[in-house]
Amino acid sequence: MISDDFIMSEAIRLVGDGVAVTFPVKGVSMLPFIVGGSEKVILERPVNFKCGSVVLAKVNTGNYVIHRIVALDGDRVTLMGDGNLAMREHCNIDDIKAKVVYVVNAAGKKRSLEVLWRRLAAKLWYILLPFRRYFLWIYKRVKL
Repeated sequence: MISDDFIMSEAIRLVGDGVAVTFPVKGVSMLPFIVGGSEKVILERPVNFKCGSVVLAKVNTGNYVIHRIVALDGDRVTLMGDGNLAMREHCNIDDIKAKVVYVVNAAGKKRSLEVLWRRLAAKLWYILLPFRRYFLWIYKRVKL
């Protein structure tokens, strides 16, 4: 059986070579924008990322996460999952291995995370952080 570490290293290598890689997502840390277990992300080279970009990064714990950049301070990056209520992760810019540009739903429909209205929705979602717990509770009851 092929290990998760090997798969991750190969995906990162391919992205570094300029190949877009479709990668399955698990977990709920990016709800409601990315649904783990049923959606996939398309990873590309990490160029032109900024606050609000969704990236694949190796965080201080040594784990890889697909989360949104919430702060950039020099080489220091702060990440937070859209479905997280408080937890933030940290890494250096060099630890960002890929940028998530598209999400593919279970039906195979591809949607861009780079369009203006999705970026604005993500900003609004971040502003609503104090109320996120309630919105996520409703979302999980309705959608999952």
